[in-house]
Amino acid sequence: MAQINPTVGDLTGNADLILEYLQRASAVNADITLFPELALPGYPPEDLLLKPHFARANRRALERIIAASKKQFIILGFVDTDGSDIYNGAAVIVDGQLIDVYHKTYLPNYGVFDEERYFQAGRKYPVYVWGEARLGVNICEDIWYPGGPDKMQSLMGDAHLIINISASPYHANKTYDRERMLCTRAEDNAAALAYCNLVGGQDELVFDGNSLIINEGGHIIARGKAFEEDFIVADINLERVFAERLHDPRRRREKIRLTADESLYLVVVKETERNSLGTTPITPFAYQRLDEAAEVYAALVLGVGDYIRKNAFDKVYLGLSGGVDSALTAVIAADAIGAENVYAVFMPTNYSASESARDAELLAKNLGIHYQVIAIQEAFEDYLKMFAPLFQDLPVDVTEENLQARIRGNILMALSNKFRGLVLSTGNKSEMSVGYSTLYGDMVGGFAVLKDVPKTLVYRLCQYVNQRDDKPVIPEYIITRPPSAELRPDQKDQDTLPPYVVLDAIIEAYVEDDMSAEAIAQMGFAGETVRWVINRIDAAEYKRRQSPPGIKITPRAFGRDRRMPITSKFHH
Repeated sequence: MAQINPTVGDLTGNADLILEYLQRASAVNADITLFPELALPGYPPEDLLLKPHFARANRRALERIIAASKKQFIILGFVDTDGSDIYNGAAVIVDGQLIDVYHKTYLPNYGVFDEERYFQAGRKYPVYVWGEARLGVNICEDIWYPGGPDKMQSLMGDAHLIINISASPYHANKTYDRERMLCTRAEDNAAALAYCNLVGGQDELVFDGNSLIINEGGHIIARGKAFEEDFIVADINLERVFAERLHDPRRRREKIRLTADESLYLVVVKETERNSLGTTPITPFAYQRLDEAAEVYAALVLGVGDYIRKNAFDKVYLGLSGGVDSALTAVIAADAIGAENVYAVFMPTNYSASESARDAELLAKNLGIHYQVIAIQEAFEDYLKMFAPLFQDLPVDVTEENLQARIRGNILMALSNKFRGLVLSTGNKSEMSVGYSTLYGDMVGGFAVLKDVPKTLVYRLCQYVNQRDDKPVIPEYIITRPPSAELRPDQKDQDTLPPYVVLDAIIEAYVEDDMSAEAIAQMGFAGETVRWVINRIDAAEYKRRQSPPGIKITPRAFGRDRRMPITSKFHH
């Protein structure tokens, strides 16, 4: 299984990557080599799929793979077309010939998925007869349904091995749920299962890899790396599958009850010499699953790094405030693209605490990133002087606070323009939820690293970062000090917001679980607090529409995952 990291639309580069892994497969005498869902065009191609010439170019790239694949058995994801529509396809290539194409049956159209917008659904379930081996092939969502193609392939088609090529995007704790489901499918079908997943970052999405090979008893025998490319090699004993079925009379009864219809078909694959015959059996290896903090952190590093690299940037700029959010963003950026490519700017006013300056500089030194100070007090005073005739006799309020944030955003964008670096914004999901952020100020940038990371999780990730190395990189005071935007004297976040542990719980209930204000209050939260948070979430939708993309971490991220109208009179 080639757990690869392709780039959407890079048909030549993706084909080169696929050919590289096919050479590795030949070197280990692999009988069958799997690649992820839509590995050739990259996933998800979105509206590139509406361009007929994109599908044609993808087919030309496939022909290149076919021509170079003598003496190999390959399952590869690509965009197929029959001249009247397009399909999410799995090419079955044997000994330099395209012998069949499987079309994805279940097209997900929820959350971040829009496959019904683009593809026609398949209606056929193939089983490939290769000597004594029978192989069923399906794609991603097909395996998530208990009565999906895998059941027909394994029960009525007697497939010993179910092959599922996938592009399953990550969110926290999904890997556990997915593994449990896949193990259940293997055990229920009394079939070995090979699940080859995509890895890499694509805009807001991160694909975690964690490809699996599971035996007929539902036990994992191989697991690929998390958030890294990997080449997973294992031997599968298909005779054990046959023996397992002989001991299960329930399969015979169920076969009598069901009738194989025209959707199931067999393809007899020309028997060629198995590459693995006579070679030393391979002992598969199962990497350990990461714990939640390590998993989320790895997803952020991969997502940030791929966004930067795949969009042809070589450096990033960010505002370093001495606070916890910008500190974590800086650490992630340094791990993603190297400390030498990270440029941090501290932009103080008279409201900036001396501790902020101290800790920002110390963090930059610990990380080895570039660091400079650009004081903005004079620019801020010039703004106040300019507005004085208009603002006279009006009290100082959030307007003056936002001026400071927008000056900082302007500086970062100027550096980006002049030196061709990507600006990373540093706000977290808790702030983005309730609009505790400044449009065209601290929200400015090309990528929002922590956009889907709640504040309470930010603290946990900071602790994780400090505990993983011998020496903590984030100064302890950054983590323990009360958070503040430092836009007015003695300002604290909690002057405006509920405690973050309360705020994050309400946000999760309202945003991820779609609970009403009344139901959330019944969880033990003050009704007034719940209504305030919900009102702020609803009112801030227009801000979030203008925010940079950010990595999906929670089950329901803002943007392409949670889509709410800006103009709406329905509340709570």
